[in-house]
Parts: sequence; C-alpha cells; structure tokens
Amino acid sequence: MSNLRGALESISLTDVVQLLHVNRKTGMLQVSSGRVGGVLYFSRGEVIHAETHAAKGETAAFEILEWVTGQFEFLTTQVQNPTTIRRTVPDLLMDSARLQDSRKRLYTIFPRLTAVPWPTLPAPRLLEGIKLFTEERRVLPFFDGYRDFREIMAASGQHDVAVLQAASILLEAGRLELIEPDAPVAVAPLRTGLFKRGDHVELPKALEGRWTAAGPYRQGIRNLRVLWPKGPAVERVEFVAGLPEAQIAIPRELMQAWGLAEGTQVQVRPAP
Repeated sequence: MSNLRGALESISLTDVVQLLHVNRKTGMLQVSSGRVGGVLYFSRGEVIHAETHAAKGETAAFEILEWVTGQFEFLTTQVQNPTTIRRTVPDLLMDSARLQDSRKRLYTIFPRLTAVPWPTLPAPRLLEGIKLFTEERRVLPFFDGYRDFREIMAASGQHDVAVLQAASILLEAGRLELIEPDAPVAVAPLRTGLFKRGDHVELPKALEGRWTAAGPYRQGIRNLRVLWPKGPAVERVEFVAGLPEAQIAIPRELMQAWGLAEGTQVQVRPAP
C-alpha cells in the first residue's frame, strides 16, 4: 500500500528518510530522477538495503540520496532483501552529506573524467609519507596511465569519491600527472597487399610523437584502444609516415564487423 509520495523539488529525500525513520516504517521507498531510479528498503525505520541499476548496498544508497529532482513513493510491504546496510539512519545521512561535499570539491579539481591519472613514482615510493584510507589504496593498481577516471571507477568497483580522493592526494604531493590522450580520428580503409596483412590498424607518425612525449608511453606504443559507437576495442597499432593527420586506417573486415563507414569519427588512445 502506498501511503507517502511526492516530488523531490518539494521535499528533500533526506527529510523523507528521516520521517520514515522516526515513524519506524517498513517497506520500499522507490525513487526516480530523470532516467535513473532506485529503491531504499526500510525495516522498522532503518535502511537495510538499497539498489540502483548500477549498484547495491551503501553505494546505491549514497547515489539515491544525492538526487534532488524527481519523484518518490513509499510502499508499505514486507521486506525480504538481504541486509547490506548496517549503520543507523543518522550515520547514513551524515556520511551522505559528507560525500556530497567531497564530491563537489573533487569535481572542481578534476572536472573531466576523461583524463588519465598517471603516478610519477613507482611503488612503494609513491606512498611514502602519504596517508590513504583502505578504499583509496584499492584504486591505486588501476592508475596505470591507460585508464581514464571513469574506467578506473568501473574496474575497481570503488565509487567516484574514493577514486578522485586518491588522485587528489597524489596530485597535491606532486606524484601524479593528468594526461588527456584521447584523439579524434576519421576512419579510412587500410590498404593491404600481398606482403601486408590486415592484422593491425595504422595511425600517422605525428600522433605517435605526441603520445610518446608523455610519461607512461615513452617506452613505445604497441596497442590502441579504439572507442567506436558500440564500445571499445583494443587492436595492434603501427605508426606510418604519409598517413593523413587525424586519420586511422582499419582493415575492411574490421570496419564491416564494427559497422564503421569510411569517414566515421572514433576516439583512440594508447592501450597496454
């Protein structure tokens, strides 16, 4: 049974959660904000579980609690979900507010999540004299000079604040560089012949020179990450003289497999 509903523009989600907590309600708080949605599960006024399309548990709860526009509806029903959140509602709301403040600060430092963080010192020297929390330390192996911030978040399973906070601490200590290697290029068919197989893609020499001037790529680039309309792919790359600037030559069979027409714009970046 639905006994509470409304718009987040009229009442904050924090106030709704506090109301359900004080009245020791059991049920589901369904929230939608634009194209995203999520659910907070209550048992006797405590939030015991949360889910969004991309996350569960505390991570999902923090994501939902940040939404300031949209609709909510509370359904009184028995809750049979596993308990993934064990802190009290006041603690959950306090940490949510702290995360939101941290996120605002960090996004002013790192406004583009397409940037690639690259530590300039090897472990263990990288962390000498630096204090990082456990979740921040977990992201460091993913700072490889090839993944951008979004890919690090996805691969590490850590939320954006943990990833950006680790980067912020290293940056402040002068032990991190930010690289923006993504380059837009237009697709052209790779010319093959009797002695030239179509087992690689080609880029102009000028782009190789630009990339190998950056720290993580100075030892050379063998593989390329190609972000085409349906997702990323990694292919072996060769850099050749005479290829027009801002162009990538791709074997015709790959163009057909990827559904790429000549002249299509794709993003490329060095890959490990």
